[in-house]
Amino acid sequence: MDIHRCRFVPYPASAINAVAFTHVSLPSLSAAKKSAQKNVQVRLAIGRANGDIEIWNPLNGVWHQELIIPGGRARSVDGLVWVTDPDEEMADGKTIHGRSRLFSIGYTTTITEWDLEKARAKTHASGQHGDIWCLGVQPLPAADNGHVNASASRKLVAGTVDGNLVLYSIEDGELRFEKTLIRTPSKKTKMVSLAFQSRNVVIVGCSDSTICAYDIRNGTLLGKMTLGSDFSGGSKNIIVWSVKCLPNGDIVSGDSTGQVCIWDGKTYTQAQRIQSHTQDILCLAVSADGSKIVSGGMDRRTSLYEPVAGQAGRWSKVFHRRYHSHDVKAMASFEGKGMSVVVSGGPDASPVVFPLRGAGKEFHRTLPHLPQNTNLQSAPKARFVVSWWGGEIRIWHLLSPARELFDDADDSADLRKNRKLLAKIMIKGESNITSAAISEDGTLLVVSTASDIKAFQLELTNDSFTQQLKVKKVDMVATTSGATKVEISPDNLWVSWIEEGSKVMIARVAATASETGIAYTISNPSKLHRLRRQISKHILLGGLGSYDRNITQVTFSPDSKMIGVADLAGYIDTWVLRGPKDLTNGTSGEVDDDLSGGSSNDDSSDDESEQEPTEGGERWIRNPKAALIPRLASAPVVLSFAKCSAPATPSPLADNGDYTLLAITTLKQVLVFNPLQGALSDWSRRNTYAKLPEQLRVTRDLVKGVVWQGPRAWIYGVSFLFMLDLSQDLSSEADSLTELKNGHKQQHGIKRKRDLKHESGAGGKMDKHTLAPQQIKTAIQGPEGAEWVDVEMADADDAKSIAGASSGVEDDDDEDDDETDGGELQRMRDGTGANGDGALIGGEKGGKLLKQKARWWHTYQYRPILGIVPVQGEQDEAAAGEVTSSSLPPLEVALIERPTWEVDLNPRYFGNGEWER
Repeated sequence: MDIHRCRFVPYPASAINAVAFTHVSLPSLSAAKKSAQKNVQVRLAIGRANGDIEIWNPLNGVWHQELIIPGGRARSVDGLVWVTDPDEEMADGKTIHGRSRLFSIGYTTTITEWDLEKARAKTHASGQHGDIWCLGVQPLPAADNGHVNASASRKLVAGTVDGNLVLYSIEDGELRFEKTLIRTPSKKTKMVSLAFQSRNVVIVGCSDSTICAYDIRNGTLLGKMTLGSDFSGGSKNIIVWSVKCLPNGDIVSGDSTGQVCIWDGKTYTQAQRIQSHTQDILCLAVSADGSKIVSGGMDRRTSLYEPVAGQAGRWSKVFHRRYHSHDVKAMASFEGKGMSVVVSGGPDASPVVFPLRGAGKEFHRTLPHLPQNTNLQSAPKARFVVSWWGGEIRIWHLLSPARELFDDADDSADLRKNRKLLAKIMIKGESNITSAAISEDGTLLVVSTASDIKAFQLELTNDSFTQQLKVKKVDMVATTSGATKVEISPDNLWVSWIEEGSKVMIARVAATASETGIAYTISNPSKLHRLRRQISKHILLGGLGSYDRNITQVTFSPDSKMIGVADLAGYIDTWVLRGPKDLTNGTSGEVDDDLSGGSSNDDSSDDESEQEPTEGGERWIRNPKAALIPRLASAPVVLSFAKCSAPATPSPLADNGDYTLLAITTLKQVLVFNPLQGALSDWSRRNTYAKLPEQLRVTRDLVKGVVWQGPRAWIYGVSFLFMLDLSQDLSSEADSLTELKNGHKQQHGIKRKRDLKHESGAGGKMDKHTLAPQQIKTAIQGPEGAEWVDVEMADADDAKSIAGASSGVEDDDDEDDDETDGGELQRMRDGTGANGDGALIGGEKGGKLLKQKARWWHTYQYRPILGIVPVQGEQDEAAAGEVTSSSLPPLEVALIERPTWEVDLNPRYFGNGEWER
């Protein structure tokens, strides 16, 4: 595989302004009720400065970014609140878990409720008041005999920039302004933060050095706490950026002086003041039992506090760490299902998960700031790379193949001349781009937003001086709901998109020749009906409803005659294209929906016969064996058809006359299906999860995508690149032990197995005496062979590189060490090293395999990876035709990296003795 290592494709990182969990905690249940708790849908919402809202599934520490709801022009999300109703018991003993609703503010007068099932805004509400700076939800009444009054009404309470406290009603699924509760005499007073002490008492932090307690039933001021003036030379007023309430009623505040203050919840007097930060404290989090307090501030510190033993009401700072490279602006905690974590975020754009219960015993974990579904596409035949963000699309052209650049004798050649920015396309409208797709020949581009779908025809012209890309709009039926994903078939005849999160639409692309050239038109779309699934009524009525039926993966087969989709619930649906002469070879292709049983809200009454054939008599019908593909154990993060399942034949079908459909889940399950048979392939039956390489199984980052090279699947995540050869069985653990016993060289990069059962959802557990001085050894080649030698004076960088080698993760500073001899991939091509049983060697017209081929291979050299897309030109296709059936077709890709040091950040605070590294 030839790689263009690209860092010129921009992807602006957006600051995190708000984080919120659907549940603060889940109670410890008896064994009889633990099974019911498994269906509780806990999610994390992250709001960014560009208006995007990300929905994450903790998955007991896996952390899957399931959905991104794109924002719009000049929008930001500055506050998030979940409203989760209490659970209800049904007559049959089943539990309907409380329904969760998500609300946001953006420093405007408007509150927005979001529809997660359709991945768009549901409703907006505003009143006659200033911009909203803080938002909270009224708690439910206290439990009576173990039962919560689910019928009790709840309000949203908002604090404004002009000093008003306002109420919004959320009864009966609505959102509307109700009344202004408090009007402060001074318009200069801003209500910055709020928290509920009880159902009817709200604590409000203000910008005038005060914290007020109000009764929301009548607007009565119950108490007023004053912080005084700032330090000498500072501001006259202290800003209370964050307030939280402990279970015992005490109040915790963080302010602009860097102090954490503890207030008595009964007398509203100050009990303690802790100077723990050198700059403003911007956010706070407390544990569910009130035994821990966490604070984050502008000095990049995250501090932990615990009660002092033997001194009731006294707290002490345990430690502080700097997990972020910029301000710590927002944080939220969650405890339950074996997890106990705090998630924080700020302008550095990367969420950080650190343990709460296991603080000091487990490592923290930094989640990627790059999206799970990559914002990249390519046109391999035209060598185009397309990227998008916000409302902008950029199209790049890679001029020369990587092999020519590699073989170029002139080492001083400027690689920047090999790329050219052909076009920047700005999409009109207020909504940001949700998805984009380009045809393989680079002539058709389809872009979707939350409100519209647009198509463009591209034409690359070459004159004597320069290249130009002409962009012309293509006529397309107007849509009112937009789309969340779009995809173009490889033959450029079909466009498919997903409406309202779960509706599969498809339209025919017609090309008409004229004197001015070829013109594209897109016909009216038709709907592809999904199978009804067995979903219990109590699940649909509670939690997030049918949110998990959101489709996240769409793929066409190489011959464009099959399309497959997958949703968050793990269901896979497939359809096949049939013409007037080969309608399933004598069968109508109709499938009884009752094969899947049960009832759902998804196409329960639709029929295949309602889809009219196209002008050519073609019609998409449901795959007759679609119902035989089982539900996956977890959400798929990759769904892709093999591009060349049988290189010996021109057809993309496998030897058994079927397609090869690869699905990879969040739990690292690699499954290969034969969809026309509705069964797992023979390879997938033999190669279970336990036989996957351990490096892949223990990698914490999720798989993002796959690129095909014959039977080889190059799968990648944000920090790794793996190759699995699906034409060979993977070696098992027993094979590896046998090789070691026989004297074979032990492969480097083996990590310890993850013990998720005893982790709290952040990083791995620390070993005992981890912080104690360690004796370091290194291997040195001597006259009698390699031997281990103690390193007495190893500095931090040496220790870091040695530790990185032993854990299988290469250090970022050493990522280019192998470039002098072509890197690991080149050594693999030359036959000097590979993971598995063989090596890949290079030829004049593409890579060829030795007789004994490599089963798998991996590297951590590239990071963080935004995406990998193929860029195989026409000359490479000609070469591909000369490759024999025993060799691999050539593969050339563009690997896009977005290093964190290239993320543009605002100026940050530096204290005494600190400097930019």
